[in-house]
Amino acid sequence: MNQDYNGLGKVEIAPEVIEVIAGIAASEIEGVASMRGNFAAGVVERLGKKNHGKGVKVELTEEGIVIEVYCVMIFGVSIPTVAQKIQDNIRQALLNMTALEVNEVNIHVVGIQFESRTQEVEVDQEM
Repeated sequence: MNQDYNGLGKVEIAPEVIEVIAGIAASEIEGVASMRGNFAAGVVERLGKKNHGKGVKVELTEEGIVIEVYCVMIFGVSIPTVAQKIQDNIRQALLNMTALEVNEVNIHVVGIQFESRTQEVEVDQEM
C-alpha cells in the first residue's frame, strides 16, 4: 500500500503489517479471550512462534481499508461494548502507527470462552 511521497522517497506499508497491528490492538482489549486463526497458524503457534495477525483479515479496496476481526469473547462480557472498544483501539493504533484511516472495522464474534470445568466443579463441591 502506498503511503506517501516525501523528499527521500516513497513509504509502503504491507497489508500484513496492518494485520499485525490490528491483531495486537484487538488482543489488548479486556473481554477478548483469543483471536481465531486457521489450522496452519495454530500449528505454528504450538511450535513457539506467536502469530499476531491471527484472526484479522485486511482488504485494500478503492474505497479504503476494510478490516475483518474474528475473535472469541469471554463469557459474561457485554459483546457490543467490547466490540466497540476493539474497533476504537484498532482505529487509534493504525492512525498512530501508520497515519492510515480505516473505512470499516468489522467484528465477528466466533465463540464464547467459558470458565474451565475444574473451577466449576470446585465451586459446586464447596457448597
